[in-house]
Amino acid sequence: MAVSRNTRGQIEKGDFSALEDDWLARVEEDPTDLDYFVGAARALGGTGQDDRSRVLLGVLDEQLRERESWGLRLELLRLAGHLMFATGDIHPHIMETLAKIYPDGEALSAMANSVALDKATQDIPKSWEKVERLQALMRFEQGTIVAMEGKGVGRIAEVNFALSTFKVDFDRISGVPVGFRAAPKLLESLPEGHILRRKLEDPKGLRAAAKDDPPQVLRALLESHDRPLKAGDIRKGLTGIVKDSEWTSWWSAARKHPQVLAGPKQTYSWAESSDDAVDAVWRSFEGAKTRARMAMLRRDGARDEDLKARMGAELAKSAVEALVSDPGLTFEIWHALERAGLPTEDLHFSPDGLMRETKNIPGFLAGIEDRALREEAYRLLADRRDDAQGHLLDRLSQEDDPRAIDVLIDLVGGTSKLDRFLDGTLALPHRAPGAFTWIAERAAEDETLRDRNPLRLLQQILVYLGRDELAPFRQRLQRLIERGGTVSKLMAVLSPDQAPAAADAIDRAGTLEPYEREELMTALELRFPTLRKDEAASSGLYATSESIAAKREEFDELMKVEIPANREAIAEARAMGDLRENFEYKSARQRHEYLNARAAQLNQELSQVQPIDFDRIDPSQVRVGTRVRLEAADGGERELVILGPWESDPDGGVISYESDLAAALLGKAVGDTAEVAGETVTVAAIALAR
Repeated sequence: MAVSRNTRGQIEKGDFSALEDDWLARVEEDPTDLDYFVGAARALGGTGQDDRSRVLLGVLDEQLRERESWGLRLELLRLAGHLMFATGDIHPHIMETLAKIYPDGEALSAMANSVALDKATQDIPKSWEKVERLQALMRFEQGTIVAMEGKGVGRIAEVNFALSTFKVDFDRISGVPVGFRAAPKLLESLPEGHILRRKLEDPKGLRAAAKDDPPQVLRALLESHDRPLKAGDIRKGLTGIVKDSEWTSWWSAARKHPQVLAGPKQTYSWAESSDDAVDAVWRSFEGAKTRARMAMLRRDGARDEDLKARMGAELAKSAVEALVSDPGLTFEIWHALERAGLPTEDLHFSPDGLMRETKNIPGFLAGIEDRALREEAYRLLADRRDDAQGHLLDRLSQEDDPRAIDVLIDLVGGTSKLDRFLDGTLALPHRAPGAFTWIAERAAEDETLRDRNPLRLLQQILVYLGRDELAPFRQRLQRLIERGGTVSKLMAVLSPDQAPAAADAIDRAGTLEPYEREELMTALELRFPTLRKDEAASSGLYATSESIAAKREEFDELMKVEIPANREAIAEARAMGDLRENFEYKSARQRHEYLNARAAQLNQELSQVQPIDFDRIDPSQVRVGTRVRLEAADGGERELVILGPWESDPDGGVISYESDLAAALLGKAVGDTAEVAGETVTVAAIALAR
């Protein structure tokens, strides 16, 4: 506890009368200032004035008792009890104060017994640890509304002192046991007015409030948490209160309130007042960089005209300062001011003038970070400058956004220079990675791009999937190899003499997963059967239609659900850090290998499988798809069904045509004999398996 210079001087001079006068005056004015009282008492004790310290603390203690400030008295006992009482006398005062704080004597006694507060009463540090545990647990009396991660909101249904557990009834599950030791960590006691408590106790009233006064319900939600919330968290917090179909209009109405503060990373909080909100926005604005300031003007300028004017004045200064060094930024600021309805006449420049007078057009265009404004600048360039075509072609090699590339292609038009650029980009994708990705994507729908050089484009997509130069575009390129994507459509226009080169490109693509390579090869072989290897062509797999449907369903589940989920798990595990000691990452990678191996196997089998056509089976001999009754020499009988490996169930009497047993029977007619497991059996009857 800090001791003021005045108090320290009084003690050093021995002017205890002055100190006592100050003490008594403070007791009357503000007995809650424990920092002063405890600090002064300790300082007195340190100079041998133990009795004086004890007497003065007794005066404070009496005042707290008269005011019934039992929480403060307990804190005083914790901080200075050793100065007020002998060690053996502190415990009764602790229990007396707790009894005042928690008037339900029976519950207090049971909880005190549960934390062993009546044991080892001379060990005061331990006693205070027990008091802390007791206070944490006393928040959870029967009927208390609590929240628990993963379970939602519930109510304490029972306090079981014999088992040292609380039983909590949640919305979907009742009687969830939570131990006394775990409760302070797992359960959050919800005070009156907390949004989660209102959802439990009065959902109908809360829904009505959300409809009538969106900002106030938003306020209740934001003030129920000790941190700013993202829009997604806000929507989740109001699940069941605001309908999904009404969310957009509700959120638009709620966040317009002048006390709603938008913070960094698109988080939201509630200011004490509209003036506080304006002050907070201005402080954030002063500490922000120029582009963040433009975003704040767009987002917060409308809340106060004076605030908007101040923001505009600061941005105008930045625009003038950047006029020579960063004209692209100046261009963006001018548009930000115009959109906010602020004057731009005093800036003595305009976008048109910038475009006409700027000598460094490449730097100007590269400095415009906003995609929509870059598009506007490209159009302005085409209208205002004679050298526009060259600059626009240069930008094609640097532009990343596909929508902006659309604009550039339209402006450049069907010129020979554009044709040369497209051919050059196809030859060397790393020189214009954004434009190459645009070509590859648009080729799925644009026949002219697809026909320009289909083999070369297919090869380059597969090669550059693994090249670092196109790493920022890898996700977009990855989608092109999926069924129905650009690669599939390119294979459809390949000529027979190009097919082997395409197969070689697929085989060499190191970044393809096994199942992806198998799927692409299968599609290519279906169009060009001569690519099939002899062994692949001669191999056959037969199964029932039901088994084929089940395998296709398993394959689809792997491709659409399990493999994408596993990729996310790998990304999340990688984000945890050190991969050498990262169990989650290793586990996710192992599952990745299993899932991809299984997908590749299923894909290969499904490409070869043929359904068993029971209508075309001749039951005069044992064939795949027949039911066979066998008789042994001792008169015993056995019935077998011969189907494919996917249906094999020996215990159920279904065997695969690949098995040794089936091999001994296939081709036999009624009356023929066969050796089965060292025993001679006779084919007694043959029928269709269904």
